[in-house]
Amino acid sequence: MNNTSFSGKPEQNPTSGWINGFIGVLLFSGSMPATKAAVLDLSPFFVTMARAGIAGLLALAVLLIFKEKRPATNQLFSLTIVAMGAVVGFPLLSALALQYITSAHSLVFIGMLPLTTAIFGVLRGGERPRPIFWFFSILGSLLVIGFAVAQGLSASPVGDVLMLLAVVFCGLGYAEGAKLSKVLGGWQVICWALVLSLPLVIPFMIFLLPASFAKVSHGAWFGLAYVSIFSMLIGFVFWYRGLAQGGIAAVGQLQLLQPFFGLALAATLLHEQVSIGMISTTACVILCVAGSRKFAR
Repeated sequence: MNNTSFSGKPEQNPTSGWINGFIGVLLFSGSMPATKAAVLDLSPFFVTMARAGIAGLLALAVLLIFKEKRPATNQLFSLTIVAMGAVVGFPLLSALALQYITSAHSLVFIGMLPLTTAIFGVLRGGERPRPIFWFFSILGSLLVIGFAVAQGLSASPVGDVLMLLAVVFCGLGYAEGAKLSKVLGGWQVICWALVLSLPLVIPFMIFLLPASFAKVSHGAWFGLAYVSIFSMLIGFVFWYRGLAQGGIAAVGQLQLLQPFFGLALAATLLHEQVSIGMISTTACVILCVAGSRKFAR
């Protein structure tokens, strides 16, 4: 997976960065369909707190097993930003959005993540991609936004606004986590961010427990399990390492591929309709990934 030890810090290695980033995107691709399955029977607030709580307890166990040192005081602010963006902000806002829109529609907004991640990579990570990189990144995002507008934002303005806010929070969490991964380590960042969130999410998770589990389907529990283990923990291990190794702006463009994989899952598992427009838009943004990768540095 990498050229360092499991507990070591990521080294600059573009090839390894793209491989790790691609694995992370594959794991993240199931997030929206899994969240949609979960919120069909469970409260989006409970799903948000439960996924963070379950992942946080697993992260705490991993940190104890490997006897990791506590983060330095000056790293707590960055970890808080990661927790606000990736642990609570994006999961909650996207779960709320999925009450109004389908997971297939929400996946199109995920195509905007590379641009927000790249912007925060410049603001928080000090990266300076070449000007033509921004052309491909903005073009990919405009294709995504154009598709959403063509679908008719009036159909569900609340869901679309919530997804827009979600990708902003997520982009901030990605960029901040990638910057911190260079000194703290990829898997350590997400683990400490999750543990830092436990005092908040555990009480809310208990308070928001469903009154009865009888009406909760197996699909909802499977969705919750997936977002807790793969979306909230394992996926970030690969993703943060990839961003740190290959560059936040460059590797972040791989997120444009997530709608392609997610649409396939939404159609297969949730039997949601995937239109020709969705497929063609995704194909175009894939071409933007290739262009942005070439001119990222």
